[in-house]
Amino acid sequence: MTKRILVLPGDGIGLEIVAEAVKVIEALKQDGLDVEMEEGLIGGASTDAHGEPLTDETLERARAADAVLLGAVGGPKWESLPIAIRPEKGLLKIRAGLELFSNLRPAILYPQLADASTLKPEVVSGLDLMIVRELTGGIYFGQPRGVETMENGERRGFNTLVYTESEVERIARSAFDIAMKRGKKLCSVDKANVLEVTEMWREVVERVAKDYPEVELSHMYVDNAAMQLVRAPKQFDVMVTTNMFGDILSDAAAMLTGSIGMLPSASLDAGGKGMYEPIHGSAPDIAGQGLANPLATILSVAMMLRYSLNEPAMADRVEKAVEQVLDQGLRTADIYSEGCKKVGTAEMGDAVVAAL
Repeated sequence: MTKRILVLPGDGIGLEIVAEAVKVIEALKQDGLDVEMEEGLIGGASTDAHGEPLTDETLERARAADAVLLGAVGGPKWESLPIAIRPEKGLLKIRAGLELFSNLRPAILYPQLADASTLKPEVVSGLDLMIVRELTGGIYFGQPRGVETMENGERRGFNTLVYTESEVERIARSAFDIAMKRGKKLCSVDKANVLEVTEMWREVVERVAKDYPEVELSHMYVDNAAMQLVRAPKQFDVMVTTNMFGDILSDAAAMLTGSIGMLPSASLDAGGKGMYEPIHGSAPDIAGQGLANPLATILSVAMMLRYSLNEPAMADRVEKAVEQVLDQGLRTADIYSEGCKKVGTAEMGDAVVAAL
């Protein structure tokens, strides 16, 4: 049966990198991938066109699709808008609207890019970890929130960090399931020594762990986890944590690999339907110049093939094509090193298609 993909390029370099990922999908269609693609607006592009960063109509199209491919949202153009209609609100709306509670963010150091990492090769060589970030709860969604003026005239801003037991349990099970398919090691990251909500988080994770006796469970405070990611990142296999902590730690882990432009992500619902996107932002400073690295978006297509479209063999082909292109010495500016050939966005995408 034909699967449907909703393509949301977004803003900035999103248009350029998604265009290269679409080239890859089109190449796979010629080899038998049975999908149809349609395009929509999200972020600043949607605000410009419709006055809001994600329309209800686009959200319904996303619900009807089997998978969503997203570029990136945001940029200085929209930063002065009221918070309710800034591009990032569209991202939060689609995550919540699709109930994409489990965000998978791999951090893999390709051997060809060992010199691109700012850490010593012996510290990061062979790095392959997965951060599982809770995506639809926590402080980004908690109520009450806002800015108020107190009786003395001073303004006070407030946000609420809140999780229910069921929210913690489902993200914990998602992480344990992934750990079972990997190295059977899971580190749950919290701040249980200070925050009551993460003290409960730890209790729930330990309760779920009883259903996964083969998985070695450990706990770590988030400040120590940040330090350990830089000190000895290969001690981790799978990490699970809250929305905000995961947002921060996954970007830190990304830079261990040499470039944030290399790493994909998947955001899944309870049934495996997902939204796939590179973990980097819209990079408005280089938008439209053909400089952006499309490989993270192309690797997001591989994750889509694996997790939502049930095409693991094609996912393997895409990942191997990316490795082949790196073996050829092709590099965008963010991963360039002396002796390699510097290429632009479209040329990198064409090379992956040729490798396929």
